[in-house]
Amino acid sequence: MLKVAVLVSGGGTDLQSIMDACAAKEINAEVKLVISNRKSAYGLERARMAGIRAEWIKDEDLILKCLEEMDIDLVVLAGYLAIVSDKLINRYENRIINIHPSLIPSFCGPGFYGLHVHEAALKRGVKVSGATVHIVSTVVDGGPIILQEAVDISDLTTAEEIQARVLKVEHRILPKAVGLFADDRIQVVGERVIIK
Repeated sequence: MLKVAVLVSGGGTDLQSIMDACAAKEINAEVKLVISNRKSAYGLERARMAGIRAEWIKDEDLILKCLEEMDIDLVVLAGYLAIVSDKLINRYENRIINIHPSLIPSFCGPGFYGLHVHEAALKRGVKVSGATVHIVSTVVDGGPIILQEAVDISDLTTAEEIQARVLKVEHRILPKAVGLFADDRIQVVGERVIIK
């Protein structure tokens, strides 16, 4: 069974979607560890309530030590509002994934996180947005794309409304991507992900 660590900074609804999929045996994975860079992140509480080890850690060397202690197979960034170092990326090459609340390559890269993404989409007047799960590389939001799903936002007028609609997409595709890893169906070829 795939051993998963999830890194969060906030409420942890994407984390919950993975925990729910694991509990329902929809994916052959288990969340063994949740780490947050924010002590008050509700995602830590979600983990504790589910009996999952939850740690507040800011220092990346300690994060790496924790991941290695737990023999983690896959690291999931689920609303983790920090840039991970090249050291961590290289240690877990092609085994760190991130959920991003837009259709990459739109509205991504440094500065595009959380509500900022949806504010930019609203300002630009796009009619379609969505979410992307991608492999984490040393380029922010630049790694190979695993899954994307689009959603119509043409009827929405606030960034908060867009965020809520896109979040539903995130909750579908993030557990699905974890499941693909668990079933050994992810193959990275250059800049592309081939789903076997």
